[in-house]
Amino acid sequence: MTYTSSTGEQVTYEGAAGESVMQIAMHHGLRGIIAECGGSMSCSTCHVFVDEDDLELLPPVSELEDEMLDTTAVDREPNSRLSCQLVLADGCWIHVTTPESQM
Repeated sequence: MTYTSSTGEQVTYEGAAGESVMQIAMHHGLRGIIAECGGSMSCSTCHVFVDEDDLELLPPVSELEDEMLDTTAVDREPNSRLSCQLVLADGCWIHVTTPESQM
């Protein structure tokens, strides 16, 4: 996983297959992902922007995730996702950018 902050700072963390982008961020204390609901998709404080080249590696946005993305603190973009819904598969490497604010 590569995370880029809204100010351009990059960090890289390894995750295991089956872990979500949000879980990896939380394990490492990454600033920029709050995850108030702990991954139950009842908030939008784990909003990220997925690198355009990585979108095809991910399952499509579910109806509920789509609704939650309408409640993000920073306007959603075509590449917006909730990091709790982005589960890594074997050999998958994803690059995401965190928004300026989650609240």
